[in-house]
Amino acid sequence: MKKRVLCLLVNGFEEIEMVAPVDLLRRAGAEVVLASLEALPQAVGRCQITIHADALLREVDTQDYDLLFLPGGPGVKALRADGRPAKLAREFVQAGKPVAAICAAPLVLADAGLLSGRRFTAHFSTQTELPQALAAEKVVTDGLIITSRGAGTVVEFGLALVQHLFGAAAATEVAKAIMQ
Repeated sequence: MKKRVLCLLVNGFEEIEMVAPVDLLRRAGAEVVLASLEALPQAVGRCQITIHADALLREVDTQDYDLLFLPGGPGVKALRADGRPAKLAREFVQAGKPVAAICAAPLVLADAGLLSGRRFTAHFSTQTELPQALAAEKVVTDGLIITSRGAGTVVEFGLALVQHLFGAAAATEVAKAIMQ
């Protein structure tokens, strides 16, 4: 059965933090659906790259997915203000499904009450709200929560997502294919 990943998009997302993990997941065989929170079926990233979403979040049956992925960037403010991403993250964890967040997106997980008592990392800009983040760690997996620091850690993060969904052998194979 094909693994399915739901990736949330809003204007201001960090392009490299979305594209690289999605690429690695797709190389491993995952079906990744890019779902826009906006009324438009696209999102404009931090560096003005437009990505067309596969669907609008309101049209997606979120229970059909195996992993929720939240990219970072300035758009995290919109993810937090919307409220649906935090609710969705809670629902995924309650259902025993992993949630992945990179850069500032762990703030959404904090809003959802999912970081208390867990090991995690995040971008240094979140230090005020997330002082317990493990700043020296590139990627941290604690149970169903997978976090990463930011753009410079996207390959390690993407491979951690592949490993979580498909196992270590698949992550090794994808890493070999991209000459990691």
